[in-house]
Amino acid sequence: MEAIRIALVDDHRLFRSGIALLINNFEGYSVIFEAGNGEELIHKINPRLKPDIILLDMNMPVMDGTSTAKWLIEHHPEINIIVLSMINDAEQVLSMIRMGVKGYLLKDAEPFEFEQALNRVSQGEVYYPEFVTRLLINNFNQHAQEVTLNIREIEFLKLAGTELTYKEIAEQMCISVRTVDGYRDQLFEKLQIKSRVGLVLYALKNKLIDL
Repeated sequence: MEAIRIALVDDHRLFRSGIALLINNFEGYSVIFEAGNGEELIHKINPRLKPDIILLDMNMPVMDGTSTAKWLIEHHPEINIIVLSMINDAEQVLSMIRMGVKGYLLKDAEPFEFEQALNRVSQGEVYYPEFVTRLLINNFNQHAQEVTLNIREIEFLKLAGTELTYKEIAEQMCISVRTVDGYRDQLFEKLQIKSRVGLVLYALKNKLIDL
């Protein structure tokens, strides 16, 4: 099985080297290149040298993490981004998540957290540490509090917070998959949410499901 390709973008060479050594010791992962800032990343990335996941520092000279993330999402939306940061700044966290980054790690995180983040993101999931989850719940779309949901929408929301697929949710609710899609899209519109993660956060905030 081919290793999942990782790129590191951080202006601190010593930190980069340490993280590269750490990741190369994880089973199934390989660091294919490093860059000191976003501009250097843009020059290195090409069809033959394209990572699956980028670990992206926020504070860099020349081209910082925010500008780099915007460029990646526009030009390479298939590449997953995990933000690396020294601080748990609320506005920065929320801004990056709205942009579509798949993970957020503090630089002083334990080695197992780096591996956990890579595993989650490589499997199509997201990875946010506990402080980010709390922040999302506390700051979640105020508009959503004013919305009235019907019984079936609430039932769907509760099931969306489980590991069931949409097909399995349809079977549980005794409706078609198309109807489930309709509930989902209706809630996306009502709550101004764009993902299943957002639906789960709404359900948590409004105590429809428990952690």
